Amino acid sequence: MSQDRSIVQRYADFAVSLRETPPSAEVRAHAVRVVLDWFAAALPGAGMEPATLAARALSDQVGAGAATLLGSGTPATGQAAALINGTASHIVEFDDIYRDGLYHPGTPTISAALAAAEMAGADGPALLLGVIAGYEVSNRIAVAINPRHYDYWHTTGTVGCFGAAAASSVILGLNADQTAHALASAATMAAGLQQAFRAEAMSKPLHSGRAAEAGLLSARLAAEGVTGALDVLEGERGFGAAMSGQVDWEAATSDLGRDWTIGRTTVKNHAACGHVHAAVDAALALKAQHGLKIEDITRIEAASYQKSVEICGNATPRTAFEAKFSLPYCVAAGLVLGSVRRTAFDPGPLADPAIRALTAKVVHTVDRDCEAAFPKARSARVAIETQDGRFEIFAPTRKGDPDNPLTDAELDAKFLELTEPVLGSAAPTLLARLRSLESGGPITDLMRETRLPMAAE
Repeated sequence: MSQDRSIVQRYADFAVSLRETPPSAEVRAHAVRVVLDWFAAALPGAGMEPATLAARALSDQVGAGAATLLGSGTPATGQAAALINGTASHIVEFDDIYRDGLYHPGTPTISAALAAAEMAGADGPALLLGVIAGYEVSNRIAVAINPRHYDYWHTTGTVGCFGAAAASSVILGLNADQTAHALASAATMAAGLQQAFRAEAMSKPLHSGRAAEAGLLSARLAAEGVTGALDVLEGERGFGAAMSGQVDWEAATSDLGRDWTIGRTTVKNHAACGHVHAAVDAALALKAQHGLKIEDITRIEAASYQKSVEICGNATPRTAFEAKFSLPYCVAAGLVLGSVRRTAFDPGPLADPAIRALTAKVVHTVDRDCEAAFPKARSARVAIETQDGRFEIFAPTRKGDPDNPLTDAELDAKFLELTEPVLGSAAPTLLARLRSLESGGPITDLMRETRLPMAAE
């Protein structure tokens, strides 16, 4: 890769090259998995706030257009669909993660890619190429600027703009120069403050929707000749300097096309913030191994890394949103309910005296080894004390991480669990359709197949 090209130009060269030299079948299979997982997370969110509120707010952009709103099947403009569907895909906190980058790549990247594919009349293989481009570009940017970026910024809202722009550019057929300018424009639109999810607010899922919209918009503008600052990443007053510090941009581009990060995507196994997962896994393992009874538990020590305590240390969550960011609640709910799926955040469990009493027994601290391993590993050390003794376990990773992945069968089961309540008998049909994305077929037809039964009444 030429060293005299700016960073966005190198990413653009790579993205455009995928149309001429498609990645291997293995890489494309990983792309199918992340698209399938996107639909699993997005379909339940499509009928929830703030996605429904966003659709109302953008009513002048809904009802006509080349793209489709998930769930309702309503036509919409490309940008409106990217924003609303992108918001929907982040609501239930079941979307994927690129662990090394502290980043959810799927929500912005796939939301924009689907809208672009509908606008372009593209098929499944074209969608997958765009998704691969978006993941490979944005995952590397996320790693390059973190963990320092994550002190203040929500990576999904910031770096997500690059994933959305790269995916849209490939699907819309932009050349390398146009793609570079799309990425450059996306950089200066990138935003998303962490304070948005450290309080009861709807802004967090809007981050992913806005990133999807910004990336698609940047690609469309670049296609018409709108230019951006090509040194916007590495420049003295650029993205890296302003939002991270000293960034090794050479390392962030050196292995493009050789090391495929999409294959290391974490698929969530719990419907909560990823920073609670290892502790939940450990607590469930202890319960199963030792046959622990809830009424016998006197104390739970959950030690993890500092960001877990900072973001998920709330021991007295009042709402479903707060509970998803409460490690004490999620550990307790997992032990009482047997899992931390969507129902763990319904009004009944949130008010359950047994879960609340157990939540109060959870002590959440920082473990030195877990902190040292972060962000490359999301680990937790959990000890449960009962009337009969103390039981301890270390979870070096999370179920769903690349070193402990969900199998295809487990991913399919997750998809059906999340989508059957909203799609009914159509869920298995959609699953089969997604599994056969490589076979082609217009993406517009696929989006129409996601229409919820109540939307057809």
